[in-house]
Amino acid sequence: MIARALREAGFEVIYTGLHQTPDQIAETVIQEDADAVGLSILSGAHMTLCPKIVEELVQRGAEVLVFAGGIIPDADIPKLKEAGVVEIFTPGAPLGDITAWLETELDSREAELQG
Repeated sequence: MIARALREAGFEVIYTGLHQTPDQIAETVIQEDADAVGLSILSGAHMTLCPKIVEELVQRGAEVLVFAGGIIPDADIPKLKEAGVVEIFTPGAPLGDITAWLETELDSREAELQG
C-alpha cells in the first residue's frame, strides 16, 4: 500500500519483496542509487532489523534517508531514531502525510547538497 501511494505521488519505487536480509537491502540501495529506504516491519523485529540495515548502509557509504513503519511501540521510536532511522510511521498514518514528509525531506537534502 505504501509503495503504491509513493508511486502515485511521483516517486520511483523499487519494491524488493519480503524476507530480505539487511545485507540484501543495503546492496539493492547501492545498485539502484536510492535516495531513501522505507522499511515496513510488521513482524516485531524492528529493533533488530532497522539498526542492522542502517549499519550496513553506513558501512557501504550510502547516504540515504531511512524511514520505517509498521507495528512499532512508542517506547521503541526514540531508540530507532538514535540508531539512524529518521522517521517512524505507525499504523493509521495518512498516506498523504508520508508522501509529503518524504518529498520535504528529499528536497531539503537536495538543497543542502547544492549548497
